Amino acid sequence: MASKGELTRARLTASMLELIQINGYSGTGLNAVVEHAAAPKGSLYFHFPEGKESLGEAAIDLAAAQFEALIADAVESSESVAAAARAAIAALAAVVRESDYTLGCPVSVVTLEMGAESERLRGACASAFERWIAPTSTLLEHGGLPRAEARGLATVIISMIEGSVIVARATHSTQPLEAAADAIAELVDARTAGAGAPR
Repeated sequence: MASKGELTRARLTASMLELIQINGYSGTGLNAVVEHAAAPKGSLYFHFPEGKESLGEAAIDLAAAQFEALIADAVESSESVAAAARAAIAALAAVVRESDYTLGCPVSVVTLEMGAESERLRGACASAFERWIAPTSTLLEHGGLPRAEARGLATVIISMIEGSVIVARATHSTQPLEAAADAIAELVDARTAGAGAPR
């Protein structure tokens, strides 16, 4: 069972994650995070003594874990690589739609805002993307692709998803995500079929 301190730290991290998606990293103040988390004053620096970058890093790690779990669920419930990709994107589209297009990918937000200014945050974002690319690559290898080809295609897939989330938020439509799902499924089917793997 989580301690009171662990629960407070988790609330602060989750609040930072949500506010980054809505307001951006630069637009998210620490006072707003504490208020959003309904956390005691002073708790933020107790749990994150290194300040905002440390909290941002924790939020990115949480986002990475959440999408990693989404990928795992999609794989477990799907019979093919292409179906898993469709399931993962559908779940992501639901999150974007149900938030009225206020929530997207905080990792891309932080990368664009802070990637050139904070090596710590850039590294955290790079690690997050790697946590999504690596299992996708492994899945494609299981689908019959050689390791290097699987890695390249996994990188393309994650990049397409990231881009489609940004366009979906801009247009207030899940159509970009749906189009990405179709394109990714076709690409995966073509590549794995060419490798002689089952579709």
